Amino acid sequence: MVHATAADNQIRLMAAVTTSLVGEACRRHRTFPTASVALGRVLTGGLLLGSSLKDLEKITVQFHCEGPIGNIIAQSDAKGSVRGYVTNPEADVTSMNSYGKFDVRALVGGGTMYVTRDAGFEIGLMKEPYQGSVPIVSGEIGEDFAYYLAKSEQINSAVSLGVLMKVDEDEASFNQPVASPEFSLERLRVAAAGGYIVQMMPSADEDLINHLENILSDTPSVTEMIRSGLGPQEMLETVLGDLEISLLEETEPRFYCQCSRERALLIISALGEAEVRDMLVKDNGAELICHFCNERYQISAEELLELLKEYGEA
Repeated sequence: MVHATAADNQIRLMAAVTTSLVGEACRRHRTFPTASVALGRVLTGGLLLGSSLKDLEKITVQFHCEGPIGNIIAQSDAKGSVRGYVTNPEADVTSMNSYGKFDVRALVGGGTMYVTRDAGFEIGLMKEPYQGSVPIVSGEIGEDFAYYLAKSEQINSAVSLGVLMKVDEDEASFNQPVASPEFSLERLRVAAAGGYIVQMMPSADEDLINHLENILSDTPSVTEMIRSGLGPQEMLETVLGDLEISLLEETEPRFYCQCSRERALLIISALGEAEVRDMLVKDNGAELICHFCNERYQISAEELLELLKEYGEA
């Protein structure tokens, strides 16, 4: 992932190749093809928004959808870490849209997009978070990110987010799209994922804006560029044409969740003595599943007994 500027700081740029981390998220949540594309786009968009954060800050992007996918949530930080999930990972469509791509709009429907920024919560700083919200105007995700930036943060932006899903491992089959009710999740993979955000600063002159709009109209898709071997900086160079880019920062993005066995035990302990004792008596243990990464934590009867000792009873 890169963060850059161009045209004497009149343009701010962010771009990332997220194939591996989107693949990790889809594998963990066992998302069906169209849900995988929707989740991958939101993860990438959230990651790019988070690229401008400061240390201890994090950003949470939530698509509260009226369509069958339910909610799509991504959370990222300043270090290039992102995690997320969809409430209905099996949401899918078996037909493409008019552009020959996965019909993400059909899964998302209407609803509201929320973006929450907070800082220092993990270390006990209870700073009041900032939250902005806009209606979901497209459902294609990238356009909704652009609408949010224009309306809530007053920054005119071009946002392109893409995820290419394929089933067969054979390179020769890559022209065959995944849009069938008969497929194997074990063979499904993310072949390419990534995106970019191009933002016009208030100082940008009208001629530069018009020039950039003409360039963007002829830009290849994100997944085309990634499949051809371009990295994030090369993607931006393709997008901006003859405009020179000044690279500010480069980060290695990753799918990363802060959950742990220790946190799982803390959560159970916070439920109180009666609830812990009930888990011990009825189930002889407990299981916690992290929504963000789908990691399962099996808590043994012995561990529950240790928690009960903390309440002053063996």
